[in-house]
Amino acid sequence: MASDWTGGCACGAVRYRLASDPFDAGWCHCRICQLSSGSTAMAFASVPVGDFSFTQGEDLVGRFESSDFGHRLFARCCGTPFLMKVNHQPETVDFSIPTLDEPDRVVPSFHIFYASHIPWAPAADDMPRHDRFRPNTRGLAPGEEP
Repeated sequence: MASDWTGGCACGAVRYRLASDPFDAGWCHCRICQLSSGSTAMAFASVPVGDFSFTQGEDLVGRFESSDFGHRLFARCCGTPFLMKVNHQPETVDFSIPTLDEPDRVVPSFHIFYASHIPWAPAADDMPRHDRFRPNTRGLAPGEEP
């Protein structure tokens, strides 16, 4: 049931709800995800843009332009990264899976921006690895990348 997808920040001041089941879950190894998460990669999944809503503490949510093709939202109170919104996919948002109350319910199935992975932290699975975006990424024409 989609209505039981909830999550929040580390200190508990900001909460959110998903109105639909997450899809397109993966790992991103880009440098901005590394810096935003403080980890070697960030696990993310997508939902339609209208299906992610803050239910508590929205006034504590900060935004920063993280690249020339998107921005991120985070909890200003504790730094928890919530989501990335990319310009070439206006119909969806990508949110950080670990911020879910039950993150084990969403399992990543691919790696993107693997060319940026930190060499001492290789992926320990056999999921597909893509140097940048996946082929046929929604919103990008073949051969086009921001």
